Amino acid sequence: MVTIIFRTAILFLFVTIAIRLMGKRQIGDLQPNELVVTLLLSEIAAIPLQDSSQPILNCVIAIFILVIMEIFISILSLKSTFIRRILNGQAVVIIKNGVIDQQAMKRVRLTVMDLIEQLRIQNVFDVSTVAFAVLEINGDLSVLLKSADQPATAKDVGAKNDKAVLPLPVITDGKIISENLTALKITHEDVEKILKQNNLTTKEVFLLTLDRKKNMTLVKMG
Repeated sequence: MVTIIFRTAILFLFVTIAIRLMGKRQIGDLQPNELVVTLLLSEIAAIPLQDSSQPILNCVIAIFILVIMEIFISILSLKSTFIRRILNGQAVVIIKNGVIDQQAMKRVRLTVMDLIEQLRIQNVFDVSTVAFAVLEINGDLSVLLKSADQPATAKDVGAKNDKAVLPLPVITDGKIISENLTALKITHEDVEKILKQNNLTTKEVFLLTLDRKKNMTLVKMG
């Protein structure tokens, strides 16, 4: 029992030092190479804890070899844009000048619902208000609203305190989302009427959002 406690304390100390040497980042902010090293550290540290016959020194050496490699790679990334792009990838513009780049979304395997969810996380509930949206290397979405849609208080514009309405996607990638129709209290016929007015079929629509005030955002399939 004493041996287990001793080995656990030593490994905890060395893994903590290793993570500290790698820098201060949250899990969601790790670059790909940093995430790989972090996962390997946890696996290596677990080996001597599960098998007491394994020398703890081997584990400690492996941990610091990984940390040295990660620091070396980080230095190379700082010096070389090419190496940084190979190891970490690069940010991708998903929305440019208010237009969704469907080909870019396909390249990064981002679905319409993923995009809408990411926008909601940024407190953006209407895709038509977005001027630029960039998918960062760590998976976060950076959003710049159009000038006319920049945040302003009700006091600034002298507006009344009306109830907010939430736009919901009713068609994504050519498919109707029935549960959102129910939430908006509209029918398939209402959607077909909107499509007919725009000379479109369901399969030709990349994204259609509606709210309870019938405000609409329509993006054709690219």
